[in-house]
Amino acid sequence: MKTKNSVVMLFVLLSLFCLTGCKNQKVVKAGEAEEKYWNTLSSNVVILYRQGKYNEAYKYADEALKVAKHIYGDNHPKVASSLNNIGEIYRANGNYAEAESLYKQAIQIDEKALGKNHVDLANDLNNLAVLYRVTGKLAEAEALNKRALEIREKSLGKERPEVAISLSNLGIIYRVQNKYKEAEPLLTRALAIREKVFGKEHPDVAISLNNLAELYSVEGKYTQAEPLFKRAIAILEKTLGKDHQNIATVMKNLSVMYKSMGKNDLAQAFDKNALAILSKKH
Repeated sequence: MKTKNSVVMLFVLLSLFCLTGCKNQKVVKAGEAEEKYWNTLSSNVVILYRQGKYNEAYKYADEALKVAKHIYGDNHPKVASSLNNIGEIYRANGNYAEAESLYKQAIQIDEKALGKNHVDLANDLNNLAVLYRVTGKLAEAEALNKRALEIREKSLGKERPEVAISLSNLGIIYRVQNKYKEAEPLLTRALAIREKVFGKEHPDVAISLNNLAELYSVEGKYTQAEPLFKRAIAILEKTLGKDHQNIATVMKNLSVMYKSMGKNDLAQAFDKNALAILSKKH
């Protein structure tokens, strides 16, 4: 997902339309104001999405798409960005068919507008790859992730957060395919990049810790996995609050590991905590 900031009231947008028939200078100002409004809407989508408030995020994302089409027409990268954001919300809510359609539209727009080696296109490819991984289309997901990784490394360099995203996603695909030797260096590298860029107590670092811990867990390397899971939970509780859905995800992963170890009391405790988080309204 893309962009940052705070809320602007709807009447701001409505007041802009009356300026479009004025002199050129006023038209330019109106366009700038509309673009600022789009940026603000998109920022709120990102903030609410990261908080797990998908229904609220959707309202801003839908409005952002309408604004982008009004300003730029149907085939602009900002329209692709808005389509991606809505696609992410659909995917998070399990609406996979709708998400896939939006991701594909975004890819088509960005390939035509930006070319086949642009970082925005890599974002589109990444999102569709995640969807395919979730829905079990692993070969398609692997191909898209490799393409996104190549674009990001060439365009941005090898130690960027975007590269870490591609490394993580590709590593997870290899883990699901039981290709553990291929997965570990990718997940370890992603963690190192995120710790270097963000510091050691950032939500993205927690995600990498969880990913690496899941790998160690399925390999039976429990003594390596357990501290990584616990560190991920501690970081997420500190940075996102104790009721964030990502914490429940890590807790459930830790519970699965404890079940594999025969530590059923611990497994039940973490399952119970995860369920309590997920039962709250987001």
